Amino acid sequence: MKTKYTYKEIWIISYPILISLVMEQMIGMTDTAFLGRVGEIELGASAIAGIYYMVIFMMAFGFSIGAQIMMARRNGERQYNEIGPIFYQGIYFLLVLAVIVFAMSLHFSPHLLKNIISSPNIYEAALSYINWRIFGFFFSFIMVMFRAFFVGTTQTKTLTLNSIVMVLSNVVFNYILIFGKFGFPKLGIAGAAIGSSLAELVSVLFFIIYTWRRIDCRKYALNKLPAFQPEILKRILGVSLWTMIQNLLSMSTWLTFFLFVEHLGERALAVTNIIRNVSGIPFMMTMAFAATCGSLVSNLIGAGETQCVQGTIRQHIRIAYAFVIPLLIFFALFPNLILSIYTDIPSLREASVPSLWVLCTGYLIMVPANVYFQSVSGTGNTRTALIMEMSVLVVYVAYITYLILYLRVDVALCWTSEHVYAILTLILCRWYIQKGNWQQKKI
Repeated sequence: MKTKYTYKEIWIISYPILISLVMEQMIGMTDTAFLGRVGEIELGASAIAGIYYMVIFMMAFGFSIGAQIMMARRNGERQYNEIGPIFYQGIYFLLVLAVIVFAMSLHFSPHLLKNIISSPNIYEAALSYINWRIFGFFFSFIMVMFRAFFVGTTQTKTLTLNSIVMVLSNVVFNYILIFGKFGFPKLGIAGAAIGSSLAELVSVLFFIIYTWRRIDCRKYALNKLPAFQPEILKRILGVSLWTMIQNLLSMSTWLTFFLFVEHLGERALAVTNIIRNVSGIPFMMTMAFAATCGSLVSNLIGAGETQCVQGTIRQHIRIAYAFVIPLLIFFALFPNLILSIYTDIPSLREASVPSLWVLCTGYLIMVPANVYFQSVSGTGNTRTALIMEMSVLVVYVAYITYLILYLRVDVALCWTSEHVYAILTLILCRWYIQKGNWQQKKI
């Protein structure tokens, strides 16, 4: 099947995204690793609170994916001066959105969490985390637009540097604020939230300085701030609205999964939080190649080379497997070594092993499912991607409701829900790429 890019070229674009995503995953890992030394309640609360934050954050990330698709298309068409206006209109929109969701979270979070969390101890700890974590909206929403610019224009090496700075900042802030070092008060779970928000601020400052000093701002029309241009924002939202809804729904069902598991007990929730963090490593590897594939698909369509799309997708699946499968084998053979990073409680590590094994088998399907899904989004048919996602999520929610709330199965069996999600996603997206009418989509 015809392709345009070599494996080396794909790797050159993908590896900075891979490193940046893995490094950012280490923010969650360091939160879990530090809080795992504080207590099981804090560990479980940080899972629910962290995903609660991510549900809202993923709306902004979904918007940035739409903007990234448009910037990648303009990059493929060599209309570089149209990229800057897309970038700035996106930032204007996301800053307004950050103010709105910050105010709503501050007001509604206590009432919402009280109704969905059964344990009073976990409720108090989760609220303590969220009340500080929501300040990060103002920084993370800007950060995703910078990422969209660098991925859309295939200048991905910048993401590696930014992620290293961000993770190191988070480790330092967490160590100082969680445990009360160097004269600072011991803040526990609130310290983890403050540390993560400050790390996002550092990330934004790095992006601003790097872009101003190292990027040809005139080429991309980044050298001056444009006025608000509603017609450009309308075009972005024409693509982004569907990815925003899709990401919101996807993360909401992920939160639902954790809330259901919380009803199985504090131990089950602690296990699930650990597995969530372990799963982040292969997930970020998968998403690095999936995101690259989505961007290259958009570039190929912009350059009029649609005949290369299916071959490019298969290339990305093969190279993703080459990285993910050895990692899964390592996890399966040495589970206690991996789990000891997240907790020093032997019984908690032992309880987490079966769930880890289930997770490893799920990723054999998640790899092609994610690559195909991002490719569908890369065609610009984000509404179609949303319809597919909603169809899959209906089955997913029905499955976890029956399995967890009705049957009340062991937490390891709860993780088979990932298999259901991946299989359905792969079937629908692969069918669309092979049979759907996406070649002439204009954005």
